[in-house]
Amino acid sequence: MNYQFEFGWLVEYYPQIVKGIGITIQLIAVGAVAGIALGIVCAWVRALGPAWAKPVVAAYVELIRNTPFLIQLFFIFFGLPSLGLKLSELQAANIAMVVNLGAYSSEIIRAGIQATPKGQFEAGASLAMTPFETFRHVVLIPSLERIWPALSSQVVIVMLGSAVVSQIAAEDLTFAANFIQSRTFRAFEAYMVSTAVYLLLAILLRQVLGTVGWLIFPRRAAR
Repeated sequence: MNYQFEFGWLVEYYPQIVKGIGITIQLIAVGAVAGIALGIVCAWVRALGPAWAKPVVAAYVELIRNTPFLIQLFFIFFGLPSLGLKLSELQAANIAMVVNLGAYSSEIIRAGIQATPKGQFEAGASLAMTPFETFRHVVLIPSLERIWPALSSQVVIVMLGSAVVSQIAAEDLTFAANFIQSRTFRAFEAYMVSTAVYLLLAILLRQVLGTVGWLIFPRRAAR
């Protein structure tokens, strides 16, 4: 084996890599914020919400957790236009990531809610709080604190899974790697660079989420 590594193409194609990194970061930023928000709402419905809404949310969660992310992405991008809703590649990718993370995060957050001592709910009721007010002011933050490491890991997993959005021509990092290898025929080097960037992004994302956890949860920072 006498393979010669060649990275000279980085000079010509670095704008595509930078653009792909930017879109990947944008996807995870939107997906994480909106997905966790959706997960909180769904977790509240399943744990404490009205009876009529629980089966609806349960069906959504089971559907998303038991189907491939790629199929969900294809359904949104290729299927919804049949119903008159046409989306751009980036819009479809954002929606798919939010919907996917929302389902997975809801189960993680629900586990945190179910671990809440009953005394906290009773304390909220004794202060004449509604169930939603009790959830918002008494239950939510301690529940998130319990499951923050698991939730952070799920966000990283979704970020890495975002590589499949290149299949609908969303110009993320994987799309950039595919484009470069199709032009340079240096597949090994192109995917080596993209792998290194994904690894760096995953490490940085864990650090960012860890910092957010220290800022949001004072008790965790005090330990």
